[in-house]
Amino acid sequence: FALNLPLHCSSPPFRALFHFQECIKPVKVEKKPGKAAAKIRIEADGSYFQINQDGGAQKLEKAKITLNDCLACSGCITSAESVLITQQSHEELCKMLTFNKTASPSEQKLVVVSVSPQSRASLAARCKMGVLETAKKLTAFFKSLGVHYVFDTTFSRNFSLLESQREFVKRFRKQSEDKKALPMLASACPGWICYAEKTHGSFIIPYISTTKSPQQVMGSLIKGHFAEQQHLTPNQIYHVTVMPCYDKKLEASRPDFFNQEYQTRDVDCVITTGEVLKLLEQEGVSLSDVDPAPLDTTLSGAAEEELTSHSGGGSGGYLEHVYKYAAKELFGIRVDTIQYKPLKNKDFQEVTLEKEGVVLLQFALAYGFRNIQNLVQKLKRGKSPYHYVEVMACPSGCLNGGGQIKLDGESGKDQLQQVERLYESLKTTIPEENWTVKELYERWLGGTESEKAARALRTEYHAVERASTGFNIKW
Repeated sequence: FALNLPLHCSSPPFRALFHFQECIKPVKVEKKPGKAAAKIRIEADGSYFQINQDGGAQKLEKAKITLNDCLACSGCITSAESVLITQQSHEELCKMLTFNKTASPSEQKLVVVSVSPQSRASLAARCKMGVLETAKKLTAFFKSLGVHYVFDTTFSRNFSLLESQREFVKRFRKQSEDKKALPMLASACPGWICYAEKTHGSFIIPYISTTKSPQQVMGSLIKGHFAEQQHLTPNQIYHVTVMPCYDKKLEASRPDFFNQEYQTRDVDCVITTGEVLKLLEQEGVSLSDVDPAPLDTTLSGAAEEELTSHSGGGSGGYLEHVYKYAAKELFGIRVDTIQYKPLKNKDFQEVTLEKEGVVLLQFALAYGFRNIQNLVQKLKRGKSPYHYVEVMACPSGCLNGGGQIKLDGESGKDQLQQVERLYESLKTTIPEENWTVKELYERWLGGTESEKAARALRTEYHAVERASTGFNIKW
């Protein structure tokens, strides 16, 4: 008799891969003759108790789960993927920087670091600084190590938002012909994509937006447009991103983002926010003591002293931008503010556009795997009322990613609120009004509908066959 005991997972790589509140590790429990198996009770705080026949309760200890444990079911991560994770770390960046110091000029690579706004906000909270000051000091720190350019992925997110908007409107207009055109599900979260491909495969894939995440759009920009600017080939650039979650390491390693001609990935190495802190500690440097450096604006064309953001929350604002664009484009309705309606919890909220009592658009955001699983089950039963869903694997979204810095002595809620305040402190801009983005669409990509734009900004997904073993878990 085998009983699936729910055990809390404290291994950072696994928590980040799916950021479950808990994971399920199959544990074989021998049933003694004449006795019924124990029951498991889950308390409101997430702790687990074994309920014996006599009614007595025994609290179960938390278990540490390694990547090897997770390999048992093949549902989460494969052995090949675990190798890729170890290949992408701050140690790999250090190796490249060391190589550059001793290599001949023809062998050296141009090192570019692209920092996510979520990571920057987490570092700002840790160092008790503003986000602009943090960005300037981080730029100076990386350059002191031998990095040549430091960019902000807010710029590449302009493309992700614009592509998502256009894709949604196209899908909405052809929903009568294609039953799986809607709902369109956001594609920026690789933890969600990994889960969808491995668990629901061919059923769920048609619903997922084909737009690349800001990280991978940045990869296209750096290894494409920026490489051309610098008169370099893609393999002469070493591109590193700083991200709030470990899942981004797997995303960067997808075969879809590998350039066969030059044998190079669009993103060579991904390090988490926490790994940046380790790098600072390794170098014996406190970020607050670093002299600030001017921001690199070669790619975005922004002012040196300027940092901007997008409205709509710490996961990128996909719902808000797609909603406003669709309301105007499809129904001629201008939406200035959005009213969110929380459902079962703050991580599942709805937004509805109505006119004369008729629902025109119904959007939702679903964060965390409890809400994602409910969403998928509704889709499978044909009961989902939504046209678009912003899906993120982490509860509370990207600002709460598994790779973010956890502050000692502060509650998780207080930390998150602090990071949110810093993230939201910047001026927000509208992607459609960014002239540099418009220019790149025209001059570099040859228009929004060109084949080159599709290669640079869109991707595809692949159902993953799960190995049939006695340890398979049904999510």
